[in-house]
Amino acid sequence: MKKLLFAIAFTAIGFTQHTNAQDVTFGAKAGLNVSNFSGGDADRNSLIGFHVGAVSEISLSERFSLQPELLYSRQGSEAQDVVKIKLDYLAIPIMAKYYLADDFSIEVGPQFSFLVNDKGEYIDSDLPDEDTDAESFDISANVGLGYNISSDIFVQARYNFGISTVAENPDIKNSVFQLSLGYKF
Repeated sequence: MKKLLFAIAFTAIGFTQHTNAQDVTFGAKAGLNVSNFSGGDADRNSLIGFHVGAVSEISLSERFSLQPELLYSRQGSEAQDVVKIKLDYLAIPIMAKYYLADDFSIEVGPQFSFLVNDKGEYIDSDLPDEDTDAESFDISANVGLGYNISSDIFVQARYNFGISTVAENPDIKNSVFQLSLGYKF
């Protein structure tokens, strides 16, 4: 799987080498995550988190572009008002963007995430935090909308649904709704 990720990264770098400087923009974005786990039969509540990182947009035509990102993302879930499961990822979404209008786009693409921190925080208990045994690699699919408020400022709404499992027993996957505000340099 790591070989696939490196191949995708080198392909993206290759695209940037063949485009003019005016066809590539760079920026930063941050926003809110509302995450939960899907699958299994436990009663879970959503967890509020965040994401922050860098973004670039590589214009391939007048209406179509590729948007690779590098994000730090806090995801997870609250299980039965007993424990908050917090999973921190280094996420690499690679979004294909199609502009329906000058400033309005639809986005779709895969996301490859590497677990950098995981912990279970017990609610109303003296028990210490503990590791969750979450998988170290996660693959998700993203769909979303984007709107350029101005030439520098943009907003995005995105749903990220897990393809790979976070934990094998029970068979649970990430489910994240994201709202982002970004700035293009």
